[in-house]
Amino acid sequence: MLSFSVKWADKKKVEVYGLPDFPNYKKNREDDKALCQVLWNVLNEADLVVAHNGDRFDLRVANARFLVHGFTPPEPYRTVDTLKVIKKYFFLNSNKLDDICRNLGIGTKIQTGGFGLWLDVMAGDEKAWAKMKRYNQHDVRLLESVYNKIKAWHGAHPNIAIKTDGIRCPACSSTAVQKRGFAYTATTKSQRYQCGNCGHWSTASKLANKRQVLKGGRLK
Repeated sequence: MLSFSVKWADKKKVEVYGLPDFPNYKKNREDDKALCQVLWNVLNEADLVVAHNGDRFDLRVANARFLVHGFTPPEPYRTVDTLKVIKKYFFLNSNKLDDICRNLGIGTKIQTGGFGLWLDVMAGDEKAWAKMKRYNQHDVRLLESVYNKIKAWHGAHPNIAIKTDGIRCPACSSTAVQKRGFAYTATTKSQRYQCGNCGHWSTASKLANKRQVLKGGRLK
């Protein structure tokens, strides 16, 4: 692992970490144990992790490095894979993060110049490392914008309401929830709600007694 970036939902700053940030880099440019420890700490604290193709790639790569270094599994967390949400609810010309951002008018990824940047980074080039970190930081901000655009469409979004005083939206925790007709199954009828903040639809069964109380954790 070379580098990773992370942003907590309740913070403005994007944190970015790379191998040169740790003392052992001067001795061994491929020693990623300290970097992986920081990522393990992040995942151990998070309750919900948002990533594009994270379920298939990023989180499995992280787990592989944790396994190599002898780490135990972090505290269980839920995930929202924006790639899965895009594929399930939309038919875009491309599901790449850069193309999604272009289609939604959010922006574009920083151009890295290809695999040459990775080679320069692995060779210890300071300018290449600076560019890699900017790339990672910008990616996280783009991802957050995409997530905020699509989370209302995610019917199975994990319940992140963190208060127990009244009804809150399970997708964004807003109290601006209004009754909007009913939801029907073969045997039941339930009150349906829509959030006035993000637009997410939910039912009484999702709102009642299923609100997630965070235990000192935060959303990423």
